[in-house]
Amino acid sequence: MKKTVRLTLAALALSASALAPAQTLLNVSYDVAREFYKDYNTAFIAHYKKVTGKDVKIDQAHGGSSAQARAVNDGLEADVVTMNTTTDVDFLASTGVVAKDWAKRFPGNASPTTSTMLFLTRNGNPKNIRDWDDLVKPGIQVIVVNPKTGGNGRMAYLAAWGYVRKKGGTDAQAAEFVGKLYKNVPVLAKGGRDATTIFLQRNIGDVLVTFESEVVSVDREFGAGKVDAVHPSISIVAENPVAVVERTVAKKGTAELAKAYLDYLYSDEAQEIAAKHALRPRSPAILKKYASTFKPIQFFTVNDYFGSLAEAQKVHFNDGGQFDKLYTVK
Repeated sequence: MKKTVRLTLAALALSASALAPAQTLLNVSYDVAREFYKDYNTAFIAHYKKVTGKDVKIDQAHGGSSAQARAVNDGLEADVVTMNTTTDVDFLASTGVVAKDWAKRFPGNASPTTSTMLFLTRNGNPKNIRDWDDLVKPGIQVIVVNPKTGGNGRMAYLAAWGYVRKKGGTDAQAAEFVGKLYKNVPVLAKGGRDATTIFLQRNIGDVLVTFESEVVSVDREFGAGKVDAVHPSISIVAENPVAVVERTVAKKGTAELAKAYLDYLYSDEAQEIAAKHALRPRSPAILKKYASTFKPIQFFTVNDYFGSLAEAQKVHFNDGGQFDKLYTVK
């Protein structure tokens, strides 16, 4: 009899665990990563089930990265953030939402992938745009993200500035060049996907400056052949940082799941998915495998000319900074 009771209790426990709701994790991310994380989440859910036997549900929220960071700071209950500039995660660290040493919690400065800025032109490149110098020519309309609302915009601005510096120019010459470029910007987009919409759906502009990964998204969403991808001679390395939102995982009990979710971004499977979405993988072997996707560009880092992204934020993007001096809202 006792054995029967024990068996019944064990069966009840098993059925209860089977009926227990799947843990839900919210990843708050930037605009252009939408399709990558859709595919990554499918792979992670299958991997997690295989390893732990547990079901998990992943929710996504996408927008301009800085706007997303502010939303998380203001109470949006993200378990993890996956951004496109370290300043957005540093901001959350400064308010205690993520760990102060978040960049040391995962490999590669807690950035499982990198990207760079390139140009999308209309099919056939009718304005013959080849490099940054072409963006400051009279009559060229350039679509970019507002650097105050999105990391995409900050990286475009810093890439243009760094282009002048890497060619031997001074900061004064870089400021003049970037000022000319923004005089050719008819409207600032809120985030990377908004910029693509302005360019392709509203049909504004001759060239879109955006992350390399947006090329794949455009081909999938709008059909191949709508745009040409132009790789400039020089561009910036943009790290895509990730962090666990300590405030949320402590409240929800999802710390283990959140860490597993970010850890798996470094797996070969995830790095392959990233490469297929034109995000540059950290894995040297997978980067080499996709050499035809990732064209050679002369790269520079933020630290080369700006000290750090935090310094660049203060000098260029805070209210009253360099960007405000050279751009007048139209």
